[in-house]
Amino acid sequence: MTYFSPEALDPKDPEGAVAAAAKRCSNWGRWGAGDVLGTLNFLDDDHRRAGAALVRRGASFSLAQSFDMNGPQRGWRRRTNPVHTMLDTGVDAERGNQGFPHGIGGADDVIFMPLQASTQWDGLGHIFDHGFAYNGRRAGDVVTSAGDGVTGIETTAGLIAGRGVLLDVGRAIGSDGELPDGFAITAAHLDATIAAQGDTARVGRGDLVLVRTGQLSRARRDGWGEYAGGAAPGLSFTTAEWLYGTEIAAIATDTWGFEVRPNEFENAFQPLHQVAIPHIGLFLGEMWDLDALAADCAADGVYEFWLTAAPLPVTGAVGAPVAPIAVK
Repeated sequence: MTYFSPEALDPKDPEGAVAAAAKRCSNWGRWGAGDVLGTLNFLDDDHRRAGAALVRRGASFSLAQSFDMNGPQRGWRRRTNPVHTMLDTGVDAERGNQGFPHGIGGADDVIFMPLQASTQWDGLGHIFDHGFAYNGRRAGDVVTSAGDGVTGIETTAGLIAGRGVLLDVGRAIGSDGELPDGFAITAAHLDATIAAQGDTARVGRGDLVLVRTGQLSRARRDGWGEYAGGAAPGLSFTTAEWLYGTEIAAIATDTWGFEVRPNEFENAFQPLHQVAIPHIGLFLGEMWDLDALAADCAADGVYEFWLTAAPLPVTGAVGAPVAPIAVK
């Protein structure tokens, strides 16, 4: 496959680059005018059956960060860390003030959080390009004050489960398992990682791809710092063709914003999102914890596994928390 060269990017023209990439990498109309699933159309029953067959040892790995006040959020666009509050406690039960009969007591709790506060999926209504959403719909016809009435995250319920593949770019390309902030992962880096990891790391139609940069490992060691919204390793804008051409179903990283930050243009904000979500129809995952899985993959040399990663089906949401589990 021929990829767009990073050297060909004009750092002063993000709008032109987005327009050109969108033209080359569009899935609009591919599955009909009414389609709401985008690249999840690549993940069919046969792919799920093949993914389930990858479970051999029964070893399972949680890929979710914690949902608590110690998370990475810093308030950008009102994104905060989850706030967990108890409604009923053991103290209430001991004191008998809950009003239940025959000595039974209980505890209840509530949580407040932005839906993209921790490990999450971006839905297809999350990003627009010049006022247009996935499949050529007008953004205002898709997402209103009532939420995403067309491609809300609930449309993915029961679908995001299949063959997962870890591309541990941090180990394959980086130093001591980590890439530095600002490192742009190109298609060549992804292909080199696949080659280094071997046949179980091959990537193709319907796969759920996980890209580890090692930035979360660094944040865990050194503190959150500017993990949320600051400089980060991530996918280069020039990987749009790779994301489109491989026909993967979804992709997630261990970083806040998926793509390299600062972005590769002088004045831009998340331009790869602007192509990947509204044009390719690709589901992007962010803030996934890939370290334990990566260590196991490095130990046994197997980089494919069964992955189940259903988002919380909040009706009309443009993104949602997820507690992914990889099983080998």
